[in-house]
Order: sequence, then C-alpha cells, then structure tokens
Amino acid sequence: MDIAVVGTPEFTLGFQLAGIDSLFNPEDEEAMVSVFKSLLNSKSVGIVVVDSTILATLPERLRDQLSASVSPTVLGIGTEEDTALRDTIRKAIGVDLWK
Repeated sequence: MDIAVVGTPEFTLGFQLAGIDSLFNPEDEEAMVSVFKSLLNSKSVGIVVVDSTILATLPERLRDQLSASVSPTVLGIGTEEDTALRDTIRKAIGVDLWK
C-alpha cells in the first residue's frame, strides 16, 4: 500500500525527498475536496498525510469521513500539538503506543 501526501509544495517537499511519489498540491478548496474524495476511494493508498491546518479548513462532512476512514488512514500533522495522531493510531491498531 502507498502513502499519499496532500498539502502545499512546502509541506510535501520533505516527503518527496524521503522518496514518497504520491504527492498532491491542490490549488484551491474545490481541488482539495476532489483529491480527498479520490484518495478515499483508492484501493492502493493505505495512509494519507495532510497538513492539519488544511484538514481544519475542509467541509465538516468530509472531515468526518476522513476521520472515520480506516483504509486509508488519514493523519493530520502540523506545528501545533494535539492528540489527533495518537487517537488515529489507537483507532487503527487498537493499542495506545504512548503508554
């Protein structure tokens, strides 16, 4: 299964340097929604990494779909500290790795 990264070119650059090929840099909100819908329906993508600030700007219904998705698992990462990543991992594997 592949890892996909969605965000600004600055956000995806580090992932590109790490060797990830599935990078998406949508220009506007409509393109962003389209990318996420296609990734949710993709059978080859197992993990979607997205900047948490972008994730917060998506429509609520799409955010709910992304947070409920197990395959692909959507990970919002960013500069602010929150427990979303911890909760996502716990939900996906059933174990809290921080304990």
